[in-house]
Amino acid sequence: MIAIYIDADACPVKQEIYRVAERHALKGTALRVFVVSNSPIAVPRDPFVERVVVGAGMDEADNWIADHAKQGDIVVTADVPLASRCVKAGAAAIAPNGKPFTEESVGMALATRNLMDSLRSAGAITGGPKPFSPRDRSEFLSALDRAIVRLQRAGFGGPAD
Repeated sequence: MIAIYIDADACPVKQEIYRVAERHALKGTALRVFVVSNSPIAVPRDPFVERVVVGAGMDEADNWIADHAKQGDIVVTADVPLASRCVKAGAAAIAPNGKPFTEESVGMALATRNLMDSLRSAGAITGGPKPFSPRDRSEFLSALDRAIVRLQRAGFGGPAD
């Protein structure tokens, strides 16, 4: 079975994940979507969608996802440290804008994140990230679909899985 873990508290593409997962489930792919958050979030009443509400601590959702993600799974998060942990565990990690996190890219992403954090702390940068765009949404849909197909070709998500 392919597990899709959503770092859900601030995820702008939850509806897209449900749509793509439903399409693949209807085609016979064995998958399950885990919507992980610190507070209850409305989720579809589909048998393959499960809501997981963790404690209110700072990294509770991240820790739950990192503890469960493994090879053959997909993690959707904008959190670079979480993506790094999941990639190290063998899971595929995708940002909500469709950018995949890989072993090669996650180190640079962590370094950039830390640099930007330092610059913000020093007051050198006061703006946030650019707004989420329809193009980002489209790129994400394609990236998630490709990740599921890649895992299917690797033998995950089959009926006996």
